[in-house]
Amino acid sequence: MIPVRTPVVGPKAGPGEDGGRMATPAQWVEGARLRTLPAAVAPVLVGTGAAAGAGEAVWWKALLALVVALALQVAVNYANDYSDGVRGTDADRVGPLRLVGSGAAPPATVKAAAFGCLGVAAVAGLVLAATSAWWLVLVGLAAMVAAWFYTGGSRPYGYRALGEVAVFVFFGLVAVLGTTYVQAGRLTWAALGGAVAVGALACAILVANNLRDVPTDEATGKRTLAVVLGDTASRRFYVALVASAFVLAVLLVVATPWALLGLAALPLAVAPVRRVLTGTRGLALVPVLRDTGRLELVYAALLGLGLALAG
Repeated sequence: MIPVRTPVVGPKAGPGEDGGRMATPAQWVEGARLRTLPAAVAPVLVGTGAAAGAGEAVWWKALLALVVALALQVAVNYANDYSDGVRGTDADRVGPLRLVGSGAAPPATVKAAAFGCLGVAAVAGLVLAATSAWWLVLVGLAAMVAAWFYTGGSRPYGYRALGEVAVFVFFGLVAVLGTTYVQAGRLTWAALGGAVAVGALACAILVANNLRDVPTDEATGKRTLAVVLGDTASRRFYVALVASAFVLAVLLVVATPWALLGLAALPLAVAPVRRVLTGTRGLALVPVLRDTGRLELVYAALLGLGLALAG
């Protein structure tokens, strides 16, 4: 398959070159990859729902947790843009605009944007730690290190098929359980079940993204899990991740029958699952990212509501 090149505006600078260009606000927004933001919002919804179900929802802490999650997600996206761009991994990329790879923005500027977002997450996280438990600072540091070294550093773990593991841990377990803990001061089985479900859907977004990029990732030596598993197994893995979220909604009836509200999001899973199972490739997989993100957001809102009604 011949990879489709991402359209660029104007002359394209080489990896690591400034090219004398500055991205427009619209390009910065596109570089932030808004389709991935549901992966940041969803765990806060479920974690807050679990806290409310325990009778301990604290809305200003929920908002701060949302700031942390969103800032980390955008930081990951800019850091990934910078690190892949300077390596040349994004020279022939299918999908949304890459700021560095396309030459739209200087690498140093994109790197600064990534660290700026990490700084926002750190400030909000410190407030939560100061009002909850100081050991959460260590959790926050681990999240920021994971954000940078996904594709940064000399041995990025995203190039070694570990991206989905990090997403599951930090945008599933840590984000949901952390949101519940800072509000309720304790964890619940409902929060844990919700964390696993949200983590699975967040992983599904990444699997779809990496499935789209398999040809260019193979050509540049980027060994994502999709590259390691291969096309067929990656598609089956995507479906298994989506299905597991709905299985967990059923299992969570042991905490509250209202958890079954999560099943109302099932119709939103039909289109992306169909696209993946029918062998859709390249740019045609971009809608799968959008649809999976929407699925995760709606599922999390419904499940979070269900968990909250348990209180």
